[in-house]
Amino acid sequence: MQTKTIDPKNITTAELHGILLTAVAPRPIALASTISDDGVVNLSPFSFFNVFSANPPVLIFSPARRVKDNTTKHTLENAIATREVVIQVVNFAIVEQMSLSSTEYADGVNEFEKAGFTQVASRTVKPPRVGEAPVAFECKVSEVKSLGDEGGAGNLIFCEVSRIHIQTQYLDANDKLDTTKLDLVARMGGSWYSRATPESLFEIPKPIATKGIGVDALPLHIRNSEVLTGNNLGRLGNNEEIPTKEAVSAYLEKHPGLQQMIAKEDYHGWHVYIQKLLENQDTEAALLATFIS
Repeated sequence: MQTKTIDPKNITTAELHGILLTAVAPRPIALASTISDDGVVNLSPFSFFNVFSANPPVLIFSPARRVKDNTTKHTLENAIATREVVIQVVNFAIVEQMSLSSTEYADGVNEFEKAGFTQVASRTVKPPRVGEAPVAFECKVSEVKSLGDEGGAGNLIFCEVSRIHIQTQYLDANDKLDTTKLDLVARMGGSWYSRATPESLFEIPKPIATKGIGVDALPLHIRNSEVLTGNNLGRLGNNEEIPTKEAVSAYLEKHPGLQQMIAKEDYHGWHVYIQKLLENQDTEAALLATFIS
């Protein structure tokens, strides 16, 4: 495989910005509302954002200095001055309004009004929250860390959550947030976004409570397969135990077609057979077929 190697110091900040934002994606979006010392409300989205702690609950987002003129944004200035912010997550229902709020309006212009959002009073902080947002986090700013003083430099705003507001339509029968209902969107490179629709969502068993056997424990012909992908091998290696010889033999007896492929040393057909089992979410059968010797 050919690789293009780039020294960040040898390209412009704008070029580097494009590479970083396109490669490091999708990124969640923080729709941040702040207020100035003299009471002017500001609303703006940021995709340099994530959750970094649950105890204490801490979110961090980063308003970068503008590349074109090295100026800072109202959100950063307000967060430093008042030490308060409300962070809203963004779903498909409000993505166009969120995008509109990113317009760099003049001082004193209320982006809530420009974007058509409902301004709702917060409980623990002065900045209002977006009434249409599926989830909103009222936060106290505990720290602001500058990452540089040139255009493009980020400013990490550490936000400790003091109150959470969730629209009940996004809860499931157990009163928990439902990923499929949330329909969240994420930022990609350029003008692109992605959407967490049910069709694009998938589950992977978490190797936390148990230890997977690992890809290195799989038979050599499986590891060197030209059919099975890295994802296929990862799923097989995520199983907790290698199946017993008795279980493997019992499985083989019930599948004469597989017996014929193995007798003919048809590794390609064998691997396709395993792959189809994995695609059908029958990992147990795929593992049994993997360890036939």
